[in-house]
Amino acid sequence: MNMSSYNCCNSNKKEFHKASSISSLLKIIGEESRLKILCILRNGTHCVCELIEHVNLSQSLVSHHLKDLKEAGIVQDEKRGLYVYYSLTKKGKEITNLLFNIN
Repeated sequence: MNMSSYNCCNSNKKEFHKASSISSLLKIIGEESRLKILCILRNGTHCVCELIEHVNLSQSLVSHHLKDLKEAGIVQDEKRGLYVYYSLTKKGKEITNLLFNIN
C-alpha cells in the first residue's frame, strides 16, 4: 500500500494540524454527557437549570461541559435576566446533524 497517496499521512503540516483539530473536536463531543446536552440543544435553546433536569448531573458539571462546548465553538450563550441560555452555533448544528442522523 502506498501511504503517500493519503493526504493526512504526508508530512504536510497543514494536514497534520487538521488531524489534530479533528481529534480535539472528537474528544470534546465524544463524551456521553456532552452528547446528551447537544441532543437536547438540537431542539432549541435551554438554560442550565433545564439541562440539569434532563442529563441528571450537577449544575457545576453541566456548566463545565457547556464551557468546553462553547470554547469549541459548538454552543453559544445569551444572558437573559438572571439566567444564561445556551443554543447551538452554526457549527454545532452541522455537527449534531451529522451525529444524530447516523443510522
